[in-house]
Amino acid sequence: MNRDLTLPPARLARSTRTAVQAFRLVDLVAQAHEPTDTQLNALSSAYFATSEFLLEQPEFANDLVEIHAHGSRQLGTIVRPRDGSREGFDIDLITRLHPSALGTYGGPAGPALLLSRLEAALRKYASAHGLSVQRHDRCVTLEYAGGMCADIAPVIDDPSVLGAYGASHALIPDRELHRMESTNPRGYAKYFNEVGDISPRFLTGWTIAMDSLSEASIAPLSNPQEVFAKILCRLVQLVKLHRNAKFAPAAKGADVAPTSIFLTTLVAEAYRVEAPLPHASPLELLLDIVERMPLHFQRIPRSGGQEEWYLADPAVPRGNLAEGMNSLGHQKAFFAWHELLITDIGRILNAIDGNHGMDALLKAVKNAFGDRGSAAVATAQLAQQQTLRAAGKTAVFTTAAGSTMSAASTVTAASASSVSAPTARTLSSRAHTFFGR
Repeated sequence: MNRDLTLPPARLARSTRTAVQAFRLVDLVAQAHEPTDTQLNALSSAYFATSEFLLEQPEFANDLVEIHAHGSRQLGTIVRPRDGSREGFDIDLITRLHPSALGTYGGPAGPALLLSRLEAALRKYASAHGLSVQRHDRCVTLEYAGGMCADIAPVIDDPSVLGAYGASHALIPDRELHRMESTNPRGYAKYFNEVGDISPRFLTGWTIAMDSLSEASIAPLSNPQEVFAKILCRLVQLVKLHRNAKFAPAAKGADVAPTSIFLTTLVAEAYRVEAPLPHASPLELLLDIVERMPLHFQRIPRSGGQEEWYLADPAVPRGNLAEGMNSLGHQKAFFAWHELLITDIGRILNAIDGNHGMDALLKAVKNAFGDRGSAAVATAQLAQQQTLRAAGKTAVFTTAAGSTMSAASTVTAASASSVSAPTARTLSSRAHTFFGR
């Protein structure tokens, strides 16, 4: 269904005002959960220092090709950790080895040997800098002062002729350290950036400039202002922030929150479809993306009423990015959370579209994204009011900030048990046809 671009003047003026408000809100909420300049400098410092140390270690002599960042920092979708007990941000690093390293690590004992050598090298670094080290299934974690962590995983280049990103295909130790399995973090980053380069189409004629990333031998961390400017990054951040607000941190094995890679890929795939279509604002675009998310993974019936979910990895042939979602608890929790996300975005849009005032908007933002996001919007509104009052003008957000908000809803495995599939609803601000048009 194509959206009408020929709006009457009054509706177009309202749409423009709504778009400006929504764009400011999206930016303010996301920025409130990004690293500060000080934290970014700490991340960069830790990244380069650790990388330079590993490049000099004899454990990987003649095998090490590159140390590079991957994950949310490199994609531009980084947000504060779900663990509210620490302020530090996390960075993921890849230790890239030459294909010849398969001669050493390709046998049955190879994965365990590779991870053990990486751990030994990083323990030397940790000892020299007073850091702590934790070994996990397929990476080693350095814990820095201030709660910052670096997860460092070893991969071996294994170029493939299969798939669009086969040139950067690699192998990583599986979680049981029995074999090497396919991975492609560089390919996934390229995929995500290609999708992010699609300029969204807004009724007001806005366009969002897209910047590409660069690499080097110790691949530079991309300029945060360039990466965070991509609207796709902002939308992924908001989805992850809502996930974080609705799922309290849980013990390993009990956590039913949707995984970040699952959500990031669903948003990217839905963005690919929705971005070329006209939308009134980034929040309208986000709502249409969220509605589409369940369309972009397969639900394969299994015995006993169970389902296997499959989300194709765009960078690894036959890879499944929904592996972490294949439990009944995860699947029920996803649909319960998905309904909350639709409702919460709708409430924010209603507050803006209906000009319900700052109190109503802040309450909706807090319920969706937590205290930090609503505080950022309130602070920005107050500052703008003071500036514009002095100039005799009206602020973009038109009413005074400040009110006491109700606590956000929380998704748990128990509360999700009654939700098994998406349910269509109509929001007062606009009509929706869920899951496609």
